[in-house]
Amino acid sequence: MKKLTLIAAAAAGYVLGTRAGRERYEQIKTQATNVWNNPKVQDVVDDVQTQAKHAGAEAGSKVASSAGDVASKVSDKVSGSSSQPPVDETSVAPLGGNPS
Repeated sequence: MKKLTLIAAAAAGYVLGTRAGRERYEQIKTQATNVWNNPKVQDVVDDVQTQAKHAGAEAGSKVASSAGDVASKVSDKVSGSSSQPPVDETSVAPLGGNPS
């Protein structure tokens, strides 16, 4: 009997809650739409989008510049024109084994 009472109470609470919840949801949705469509809000949105585009372009330029510098350094090392002394291959142990 307790389970039946609990189920009935839960069902009644759900029905009443969804009715009140739906009305409140519609109110919040309407208010949010009104705020979003406000010209002042849209001006701020446009400003933020413009700033984000500029920041993205600047970041892209910096990344491209850094990538070019790194590529140049790697190329120099691969071609042997770096300032590092050459490796003496006789003093290097083979991979996965002991020096012989």
